[in-house]
Amino acid sequence: MSDLAGIASYAAFFLAFAGIFAVVVLGLNLQWGFTGLFNVGVAGFVAIGAYVSAILTTPDHPEQLGGFALPILAGWAGAAVAAGLAGLVVGVAALRLRHDYLAIATFGVAVAIQLVALNAQWIGGGPFGLHFIPKPFESTLGAGLPFNAAYLAQVVAIVALAYAALERLVRSPWGRVLRAIREDEAAAESLGKRVFAFRLQAFVLGSALMGLGGALYAHFVGYIAPEDFLPILTFQLWTMLVVGGAGNNRGAILGAVVVWGVWAMSGGALRAMMPADAQARGAALQVVLIGILLAAMLVLRPRGLLGEETAISRHAAAPAPADERRPG
Repeated sequence: MSDLAGIASYAAFFLAFAGIFAVVVLGLNLQWGFTGLFNVGVAGFVAIGAYVSAILTTPDHPEQLGGFALPILAGWAGAAVAAGLAGLVVGVAALRLRHDYLAIATFGVAVAIQLVALNAQWIGGGPFGLHFIPKPFESTLGAGLPFNAAYLAQVVAIVALAYAALERLVRSPWGRVLRAIREDEAAAESLGKRVFAFRLQAFVLGSALMGLGGALYAHFVGYIAPEDFLPILTFQLWTMLVVGGAGNNRGAILGAVVVWGVWAMSGGALRAMMPADAQARGAALQVVLIGILLAAMLVLRPRGLLGEETAISRHAAAPAPADERRPG
C-alpha cells in the first residue's frame, strides 16, 4: 500500500503542476492564439502573481515586505489583479508595437521583473526568496498524498472555470473580433472596431491568468525564488502552447500536460543515467529535448496536437437540424 500511495501522491503532484501550467498557457493562448500578441515576457507576469500572493498571505518576517497574513483566496485574487494591472501598464506602453518589437519589449519587462526580485531583498528576500508561504489544507491534511490530492482538486476546478469562461468569451462577438484582428488588423479597424482596445483587453485578461498561475505555484511549493522565473520558463510555456495547438483552449491544456510530462520523465531518466558529478548538465539536456520536441512539432504538425477549430469544423461537428435528420 505504501508503494501505491507513493505512486498516487506523485501522480497528484504531477497533475497539479500540469494544471498550474495549463492556467498560464490558457492566458498565453488568449494573447497569442486568439489575438496574435507575441508576449515573450510570460515569466514576468507569473512572477508578479507568485510574489504578490506570497506577500499578501505570509506572516510577518523581519526585513521583508509583507506580514499581512491574509487568506489564501485573497492572495490568489490579489495576484490576478496585480498581474492584470501590470499587463495594463505594459499594454498601454507596448501594444502599439508589432510582432518582433512587442516580443523584445515584453522580454525586457520580464527580465526587469526578475532582476528586481533578485536584488530587492526587502520585497521578496532577494536571491534567498520567500519562505513559509502557506499551503491550503496542510495544517489539517499534512504532506504527501492528502495534500497533493486536495490541491489537485482545487487546480482542476480553477482550470475548468478558466476554460469555461474563455470558451464563452472567444465564441462570443468579442472573441470573433479578436480573431479578426489577428488575421487582418487593418480590415478589422476599417469595420469600426477599436483594435487597440481589444488588444489591450486580451492582454490584460491573459496576464491576469498568468498571475493566477504564479500564485497557484507559490502556494503549492511553499517557497519561491527569482531563479524560478528565468526566461527558460517562458520557453517552456510557449512550447506547451505550440505542442497543444494555439487558438484551441483544449489544446493549451493538453500541451501543458504533454510537455510537462516530457520534462518530468526526461529529468528522471537523465538523473538515473548520469553520474552525480554531471547532474548539473542534465538540466541543459532537458532544454535540448524540449527544443527538439518543439522543432519536430513545427515541422510535422505546425497546428499542434489539436489545432484551432475553424468555423467549418465546428459546423461539421455540430448535429444536423431535426428536419435534415429525418429520412425521405
